[in-house]
Amino acid sequence: MEHLDGILITHEHSDHCSGLPQMLGIWKAPLYVTEPTMDALQRTLPDTFGKRLRGMETIQAGQRFTIGDIDVHAFAIPHDAADPIGFTFKSNGANIRAGHGSGIFAGTCESAFEGCGLSAARIKSRSGYAESWSVSVGGKQRVLSRTGHLSNLAVSDYLADPEGFDARARYLVLAHISQENNNPDVVRISAEQALRQRPAECAFNGELLLASQQTPLQPLEL
Repeated sequence: MEHLDGILITHEHSDHCSGLPQMLGIWKAPLYVTEPTMDALQRTLPDTFGKRLRGMETIQAGQRFTIGDIDVHAFAIPHDAADPIGFTFKSNGANIRAGHGSGIFAGTCESAFEGCGLSAARIKSRSGYAESWSVSVGGKQRVLSRTGHLSNLAVSDYLADPEGFDARARYLVLAHISQENNNPDVVRISAEQALRQRPAECAFNGELLLASQQTPLQPLEL
């Protein structure tokens, strides 16, 4: 982390960008962001954001560009933000896909998983969301919508489907697990059961990981 060549923002929600002014104060790297997301950042972040910004590269969904020796592809994701995107990163044979905040797996969002050595998906709710949540009606509707966050059931359906998830990833990371409305054990069991349902000829032989909000994952070698 002594040097960064670029800072990429997927969308403007506070859990993704509230630390951006501090990052820009430490590293003078250019910011890669779409125009609608940049507009939202300027409205929500403190004045230090604009003062510390040294360079910006405007990008858009569908665009391919290079940062150093890393090939980057930005793709659209369905989420309740100004202009949300995900990224795939390719370098020296390694392929990483980060799609944060997606409400569903569909279109370019789904195909971006293909052939990745590391895939990260955000999962927000427990599969029994319709029965007993200690969460607002608005929160339930957000997870149930196509632009909120993925449910355990939606992730399980995707992982079990060989026509959806190609199972070629060395690591599969489930992240952004709600501390109030979900349980890591439920998430893991649901995902493991789904992966066991896959046909033997397209079984998942990688490692399933759950990201914690308190403890960083160990370094992953691709």
